[in-house]
Amino acid sequence: MRTSFNIPDDVLEKFDEIWRSQGFSSRSRAAREAMQEYIESHQTLDERTGTVAAVVVFDYVYHDVVADVHEIQHEFEDVVNASSHVHHGEWCLETVHCTGDADEVRKLVYRLRNFDAVRRVKLMVVDSDEERRDNEVEPRG
Repeated sequence: MRTSFNIPDDVLEKFDEIWRSQGFSSRSRAAREAMQEYIESHQTLDERTGTVAAVVVFDYVYHDVVADVHEIQHEFEDVVNASSHVHHGEWCLETVHCTGDADEVRKLVYRLRNFDAVRRVKLMVVDSDEERRDNEVEPRG
């Protein structure tokens, strides 16, 4: 299937630089791998259930969305434990520590991803009910 994308020149230049340095045979091949990684990260997020402990990291243009970002964090105060904020010129880097229902953390992540002025949103789940169950040690008997 052929398709087209609107990608900023600087993003495309960096993408091309990276896939070439890693020996990919074409931009299409590198884009397929990038899409697969995107799918895998979202499937992991979508499949989580129960209580999770997670860190959400995102960067954004301060003046464009700071009020919205703060409003969202207040909206999700049941899962947001703490946040830190660092300035990088007009861009800001925010780290949000969460504990709570996986569905609520997922909704928070998706809300943050819904702004053009938010460049990236990364999620790292550091603990979950599922992982604790999977890693429980059987008592010796």
